[in-house]
Amino acid sequence: MSGETLGKRTVESLRQMKQQGQKITMLTAYDYPTARILNRSGIDMILVGDSLGMVLLGYSSTQEVTMDDMLRHTAAVARGNTCCFLVGDMPYLSYESPKQALENAQRFLSVGADAVKLEGNYKEIVQHLVGHQVPVMGHIGLTPQTATNFKVRGRTEAAARQLLCEAAELQDAGCFSLVIESVPRKLGAQITQQLDIPTIGIGAGPDCDGQVLVWHDVVGIFEEFTPRFVKRYALLAPEMEKAARAYVEDVRGGIFPGDEHCYN
Repeated sequence: MSGETLGKRTVESLRQMKQQGQKITMLTAYDYPTARILNRSGIDMILVGDSLGMVLLGYSSTQEVTMDDMLRHTAAVARGNTCCFLVGDMPYLSYESPKQALENAQRFLSVGADAVKLEGNYKEIVQHLVGHQVPVMGHIGLTPQTATNFKVRGRTEAAARQLLCEAAELQDAGCFSLVIESVPRKLGAQITQQLDIPTIGIGAGPDCDGQVLVWHDVVGIFEEFTPRFVKRYALLAPEMEKAARAYVEDVRGGIFPGDEHCYN
């Protein structure tokens, strides 16, 4: 079923999907043509993730991503989006105070985002944003913006209890949904069962209400590394290289452009 037949996703429709046991689908996108493709695919949500820093801009970490980076790419995705619920990732150091967070979140909404996502248990920030009509998606477990390592979180009983507590607190603060990253499957299920809001897993097992992956991982464009939780549905990098090599050969061999590519 294509995105056009579903209608525009909303906070309420996503909540209804959880209540009805329907799985929620989410992928990242960073540009207009990808947004168009995902809209036709039937995806429920698009995340303009700060992962763009690594998979698109060549930064060494997401900490280098700026508000200007995020707003430029969010605006591009918004221009290609008609059906998906669009979430913009608040970049590192962009929500250090309630005032700063609100100003930056409103900038996301002004370029077409439906909501913002922020990492960590920032209850007061969430409350402030929600109080000013900004929908907020939370993010717990592994939080790449501040992580010193990329190991699974919540393996010990104490760590699991802490994440369960954080999830409840973020829901109480007003988050409409929660990303859970890199936790044991059992814990992902426990958090999902505990909450009334939808959970979106990434390396958190199949029992979350939905799943999210990075588009460049899904289609095999980003080749630096592949997290355990990624499933590749295509391997485009070799095909893109093959196309480039064929172009080089055609131009150097005088094959392209041919008569059919010329104006007479």
